[in-house]
Amino acid sequence: MNKIYPSAAAALDGIVEDGQTLAVGGFGLCGIPEALIDALQASGAKNLTVISNNAGVDGFGLGKLLQTRQIRKMISSYVGENKEFERQYLAGELELEFTPQGTLAEKLRAGGAGIPAFFTRTGVGTVIADGKETREFDGHTYVMERALLPDVSLVKAHVADRSGNLMFRRTARNFNPNVAAAGRITVVEVERIVDTGELDPDHIHLPGIFVHRIVLNATPEKRIEMRTVRARA
Repeated sequence: MNKIYPSAAAALDGIVEDGQTLAVGGFGLCGIPEALIDALQASGAKNLTVISNNAGVDGFGLGKLLQTRQIRKMISSYVGENKEFERQYLAGELELEFTPQGTLAEKLRAGGAGIPAFFTRTGVGTVIADGKETREFDGHTYVMERALLPDVSLVKAHVADRSGNLMFRRTARNFNPNVAAAGRITVVEVERIVDTGELDPDHIHLPGIFVHRIVLNATPEKRIEMRTVRARA
């Protein structure tokens, strides 16, 4: 089975539709699938629910999809650094499901592991728990959280072999493995593709069984979200 596609647009062809739920890997601008986000914008798909730690920044990453009004709802944990996100939310134009960061990661991990729900103490007694089932364990109250199973997952990895086995580089190994495992269809953008068998099995972070399509982006921009430097003496 050939998992390699010639372009990001080709990798999304036939699997992206209006009204879908998509999960997108990355943390801030670190480890985001830049080419796949651009291809998603170009596809024109709209009324999307997007699961991601945040929504990029104005004009880059998922911020591009906010500018073109393709996102209807965000399921995320951090929404700073994006004025258009703030404007749309405060104006009632964007639905937002706030989720604690660890809970968001676990909801995706559970989805990939086939676990439909789990209990956590995080969010008990706050608006996070409103409308959700709670239960007592060992004298403590826990809230039930449902797993996330996106229709399509868009992921960034450093290296893939032709079978889809993945290696992530440093902090890009943030939400990406959980996002990849949770997706019903997972598309991965990588900087390098090698032959199957070339990767040391001990260095593989995610097995290829979770990966359906791969696209090469050898020169991503890798923009820094907020550059801070110390003044020279």
